[in-house]
Amino acid sequence: MKGRELARKRKEKQAYIKEESGARAERGVVCEHIWGDLQKRNCKYHRVVSTVTKASCVHVCVHAGENFVFVNCLPVCVQVCGIMPGVENSLKVRRCLTFSTGLVECLCFAGAVFGWASLVFVLKTEGYFGSLCVNATGVNGTQVLDCSGQDEQFSLVFTIASFMNNFLTLPNGFLFDRFGTTVARLFGISLYTMGTLMVAFATPAFSNLLFPALSLLAVGGILFLITNMQVGNLFGSHRSTIITLYNGAFDSSSALFLVIKLLQESGISLRASFLFLSACSVIHLFRTFFLLPKKFIPYPLPDHYMYGITCGKSKSLSLEQNGDTQRTTEETPLNKDVPVKQEKSFRECVLSRFFFWHLLWLSVMQLRHYLFIGTLNPMLQRLTLGEPSLVSQYTNAFAITQLCGVLCAPWNGLLMDRHKGKPRAAGESEQESDLRASVLSLFLTALQCVLFSVCATTPYLPLQYLTFILQVLNRSFLYGGNAAFISVAFPSCHFGKLYGLVMALSAVFSLLQYPCFALVKGALGGDPLYVNVGLTLLSLLAFIHPLSVYLHCRRLSSQRAKIKASS
Repeated sequence: MKGRELARKRKEKQAYIKEESGARAERGVVCEHIWGDLQKRNCKYHRVVSTVTKASCVHVCVHAGENFVFVNCLPVCVQVCGIMPGVENSLKVRRCLTFSTGLVECLCFAGAVFGWASLVFVLKTEGYFGSLCVNATGVNGTQVLDCSGQDEQFSLVFTIASFMNNFLTLPNGFLFDRFGTTVARLFGISLYTMGTLMVAFATPAFSNLLFPALSLLAVGGILFLITNMQVGNLFGSHRSTIITLYNGAFDSSSALFLVIKLLQESGISLRASFLFLSACSVIHLFRTFFLLPKKFIPYPLPDHYMYGITCGKSKSLSLEQNGDTQRTTEETPLNKDVPVKQEKSFRECVLSRFFFWHLLWLSVMQLRHYLFIGTLNPMLQRLTLGEPSLVSQYTNAFAITQLCGVLCAPWNGLLMDRHKGKPRAAGESEQESDLRASVLSLFLTALQCVLFSVCATTPYLPLQYLTFILQVLNRSFLYGGNAAFISVAFPSCHFGKLYGLVMALSAVFSLLQYPCFALVKGALGGDPLYVNVGLTLLSLLAFIHPLSVYLHCRRLSSQRAKIKASS
């Protein structure tokens, strides 16, 4: 009985293929490969096609002259496995170029605004906001030049730029999600180019141009980072490593202003340096059209995925549809009766305890970093008693340590992934395992911040070398850990919105740096000791977050133990 049934199905399948082949031949489509041939090729898409249970989905027709196959039951084109070796090699070269040029872009341009301390040194020598320096009477009745007003303006420039960098992450994320890579990058390149041109043509008489210029550099730079992080999708198992590496390169790009400072000391004007940065927009445009997709890089990545302007519209669309369909088909359960886990809504995530403590964890440490960067030059002026050579030496040392951000960033990812591949406890979910692994990362980041703040508070000049090292290490851990924890603790469908929201809210909190600076320059007479002590005590609040996550994991563990004991 079973043999007759199999024979009947075989005849029906052959008849269906013959009928469909004739129909497609009339439309100019050549039927070259059928289901059995696809199985012989050991094609990875066989698994996708076979998840469909309809009996009619048994054949594959190849479009004439194309490297695509059409699966009847799925309204998409997918690439056949037997692609030419030359095409395969060109794909590898293109992906390597995309990765390497993206790393250079993040390392040399994206986060340049955070090298503000080096640029301030140049701007002061050029006389920007110099009219705010006034003659004052010193302790011994001598005439001294009081430039506290100038320092206050420079601090305000950085405060606004750093605020815009974080606060506009939310709308920039929505722009990227809605319009894709090309539109977001063209907008970012326009902002970045306008910022560099404003700095290039600013003069001491038009010092106020620095306010919009630095803000445009900050917003354009964060768009470079946002659109480049998807490059990790091209490399599968190394995806997280590449994303953290790009974030580290973003931190290290603050050394760009050190290079400009050294060039200025060698005789190359500030205007020439920023005009060169403006001309580099041609490179950004080349990457946008030739080394990045129009929309997004899908994850997981389809085999032989092509992107860029040279691939042609039809192929690019077909492959992107393939990636979406593969993801949809594989994620859809065949049994409709199987219950699907209900994800938290965006509102529930925002109102959760995890989100609140994580926001506090990020905000207090970010405020400490921003105030340190924004007031580094006045602090060095005070500790060196205004000696220009020493100020320049320590400014260079700070900028050089920022280069190490690209080396420090992956450490935190390795720390959080240390449990991967190891067996979990009975009944423990993957999310719970990831949360448990994140506790150490969150704790070490808070501890680094406290140590960094203590060193920055101590008015001892040689100790500031250690302060610079702790600062770049902590900053790398802070931003890498921020993105990693959000991806672990909350549903992936809300990652972009939650990441943008936490950065925007933390930016509002970081506005406190300007009142702190004004307090130091005003009521405290230029002595930042009490403000630094207060910020160090405020940094202790960051330890609440890892403690909260630890208690949550321990509570889940005890619940599992009770259930196991009762059963």
